This record gives sequence, structure tokens and C-alpha cells, in this order.
Amino acid sequence: MHLCESGEGILERLDSGEVVIGDGSFLLTLEKRGYVKAGLWTPEAVIEHPNAVRQLHTEFLRAGANVMQTFTFSASEDNMESKWEDINVAACDLAREVAGKGDALVAGAICQTSIYKRHKDEARIKKIFRLQLEGFARKNVDFVIAEYFEHAEEAVWAVEVLKEWGKPVAATMCIGPEGDLHGLAPGECAVRLAKAGASIVGVNCRFGPRSSLKTMRLVKEGLRAAGLKAHLMVQALGFHTPDCGKGGFVDLPEYPFGLEPRVATRWDIQKYAREAYNLGVRYIGGCCGFEPYHIRAIAEELAPERGFLPPASEKHGSWGSGLDMHTKPWIRARARREYWENLLPASGRPFCPSLSKPDV
Repeated sequence: MHLCESGEGILERLDSGEVVIGDGSFLLTLEKRGYVKAGLWTPEAVIEHPNAVRQLHTEFLRAGANVMQTFTFSASEDNMESKWEDINVAACDLAREVAGKGDALVAGAICQTSIYKRHKDEARIKKIFRLQLEGFARKNVDFVIAEYFEHAEEAVWAVEVLKEWGKPVAATMCIGPEGDLHGLAPGECAVRLAKAGASIVGVNCRFGPRSSLKTMRLVKEGLRAAGLKAHLMVQALGFHTPDCGKGGFVDLPEYPFGLEPRVATRWDIQKYAREAYNLGVRYIGGCCGFEPYHIRAIAEELAPERGFLPPASEKHGSWGSGLDMHTKPWIRARARREYWENLLPASGRPFCPSLSKPDV
């Protein structure tokens, strides 16, 4: 399975201009498949249903991802009374097993704590991060990611801890164009993360492709104005969220069980991938709502830059190719890029509004 040209690390690949594709989020995908319960989204499936996690990693790898992110969201001492250590170790093993089948990298991931909003105890919060990091160090992941942070201050603490190990650190915040929940602008958030030692900075989750790219433009501008250099990373939702407020899709009345009408098409994600690439982003992936076919859309759009198509493309005709063999003439006429690129898909829901009013 040809996914990466070399065994180089994350920074070497990004420095060379290689496009790195991160696998999608496991949370909503595994919830829909019956393996994760909504709420804290703790990843017990890693040890309760390892085959489900392994299969999803495999599908993302086949679709074109060359980073396998450990399924360790909320797998920390503050969120789980027990098993969190076992989950972190097992998640690393699963990610490494699948990554080895495609010469992909393994990224150990931590997220914001549940206690930061109640009390900003830097020492206690850093201890939580450090305990998770110890598991990643034992399993020797290739690099580490601090993801899904609402507040730059806590994200900076995470980066400072992760830097202790000496492996490259990526840091992404779940913020939109308005910035973090303390009112810090995206550009300033990025500056603080870079100064703390993150080599890769960006955003993940909470907002759809369009909003995430708008935020990334502000991130890039902030770094440039401060004279700082960092690789850019974006992992948007697989949902359209133009009507959500500062808190993102968690404020929408459809969250988390009624989001399906908002799912992005594969063509939406191809546009997202191209716009991200043109913006200078080289680490491109997805978060909640992303399925393997969305990852494949990124890989297919950027195949000219990567130099190859993913294995999953063997069963997919780019821009509708293959439809020209269909028995219906009007469907054969859709076997062209112009048709799909300009399609305005209908929702099929005649009594539903096009936008919602967020709860907050």
C-alpha cells in the first residue's frame, strides 16, 4: 500500500512540502456505529471493541491518510476514574499496527481537561497532561498533538508539557474566526502556541470547512505579523455550520444527534482541501463528521501534489467518471467535473429551515 514515499518524521515531510493527511475523528463515527456513547465521548471502545477501532483506522489509511491519530480523546485521569492508562497504551498499539501497513506516522493526542473552567490550577492540569504523555513516550509515538482547546492558556500549558519529551508538537484549537473563549484572536492564539514550542499550529473541530479556513487565514496572518514560522494544520468538521456562534456546532440545536442534514459532500471536501492547500496548509484532515470517503476526497484532490492516488480510489471514479457506463442517459451526463463542482444539493426536507438558531 503506497501512502508515504519515505519513513521520515512529520517535520521532515512538512519541510519538504509533502501533504500530510490526518485520519478523521473517531468520536461521532464510532457513536453512530454503536461503539461510543455521547457525552464525554470517552474512548472505551479501544479496549472494549478494538476491532472496530482497528477497522476505522484501516479505512482511513486506505482512503489516503498518512497519520494515524491515537483514539485517546478524553482518555485522561480527570475524565475517567479507571482504565484511562490501559486505553492510552492500547490506542497507541492499534494506531501503530495499522500505520505499519502503510508507512504512516502515529500521533499521540491529548485534549483540554474537564477541570480548567472550574479552576485554572496550572500544576494539576499539567500533571494530567504529563501522565498521558508518559504512555505515549513508552509507546514511542512519532509526534504528539494537543487538540480541541477552547482557551489558548490551557493549550499553551499542554504544549509546554508535550515539549518535555523532545518529539515534534502540533497544537490545534477548536475555535472559529472570533477566537478563543477568553476573546483572544486566532492570530494571537497561534503566536502563543508557536512561542510555547509548537512546530505545527492550527484548528480542529467545532466549525465546518468554510469557517475553519477563514480562521486559518487569521492564524497565518498572526504568525506572519509576529515574524514566526510554523507549519499550518486544519481539521474541520464534516458538517456545514455557517449559523453557529462562537462556541461552534455544540451550540446548534441539532448537536449531537441531528447533524446528518449538514454533512458535507465529497465535492465540498475536495474544495476545502484545495483551498487549504492554496492557503499554505500542508497538514489537512478532518474531525467530527468526517468519514473515510471524506479523507479520500482530500487525497484525490491533492493527488497531483502527492504523486499518487489512495487505494480506495480504485473503487471511485474521480469527478463521476464511471457514470458514463450507467444505463440511464441523464446519469451518464453527470460523468464530468463541471456537473459535480457546481452542484447545489437539495436537503430533501421541505419543512426544514436552511439555518438554525443556536441555543446560546
